[in-house]
Amino acid sequence: MPEGDTIFRTAAALRAVLVGRSISAARAPARPRTPRPPRLDHLAGNEVRDVRAVGKQLLISFAGGETLRTHLGMSGSWHWYPTGATWQRPERRASVVLETPDAVAVCFDARQLELLPAGAEARDPVLRALGPDLLGEAFDHGEGVARLRAVGRATIGEALLDQRAVAGIGNVYRCEILFVEGIHPRTAVAQLTDEELGRLLTAARRLLRANAAGGPRSTLPGRNRGLWTYGRAGRPCRRCGTRIASARLGEQARWVYWCLRCQPERAASPAAAGQTGAAVRRRSG
Repeated sequence: MPEGDTIFRTAAALRAVLVGRSISAARAPARPRTPRPPRLDHLAGNEVRDVRAVGKQLLISFAGGETLRTHLGMSGSWHWYPTGATWQRPERRASVVLETPDAVAVCFDARQLELLPAGAEARDPVLRALGPDLLGEAFDHGEGVARLRAVGRATIGEALLDQRAVAGIGNVYRCEILFVEGIHPRTAVAQLTDEELGRLLTAARRLLRANAAGGPRSTLPGRNRGLWTYGRAGRPCRRCGTRIASARLGEQARWVYWCLRCQPERAASPAAAGQTGAAVRRRSG
């Protein structure tokens, strides 16, 4: 599933294929997820100026000033092929097709697709709502900590997935960084110190950067390959041998995994209990 490291790698690969090249043809076929896709045919003749990742968003900028924004969701992906090569997925699943004289870039199964007019990127509500990008060179830990507290999520497991806090963490990294720092996913944000929140962001940035270069995703130290907890429900913890537990968490009911011993639950403080109760009342209301 595409998270910040995947989008970062995808942007780097697309830069090599597209930047500095003129678009010979562009289209966005109508699909169930995008019944009214943006018109892209006018991009023909435009040169691609940049491709970059911002959290889970991928942005392709053109010389005319427009920017194509895609969000891959759970199952989307960008592919690139030499002209005339056979695609690895059927054309009916293509959300965007960008052709150059010697290559074609195809986005399959995009969750979101938008063509921003010239000058509109800085005003786009989706991009403006994003927290600081964990893979950005200028990532601000202080701002990330403040935003984690401000998003209004009751538990740290929910807050880490909220892209308004920090951009780039998906379900895999949520589980892995919580294990690395020994924090139970149902711990209330109010129970965590600023230092603990900062360590979570440091771990997230380190693990994302370690996987940004490519290869199978791994969060284990040294030359070991694999994940600490994600997808390992019922199996022994790689550190202590205790069973890995799993449950659905939050409004999105995404699966979360943790070690029963390495990540013990904390007794709720009165302030945290009050925050959790308020969150539950808001959801039930």
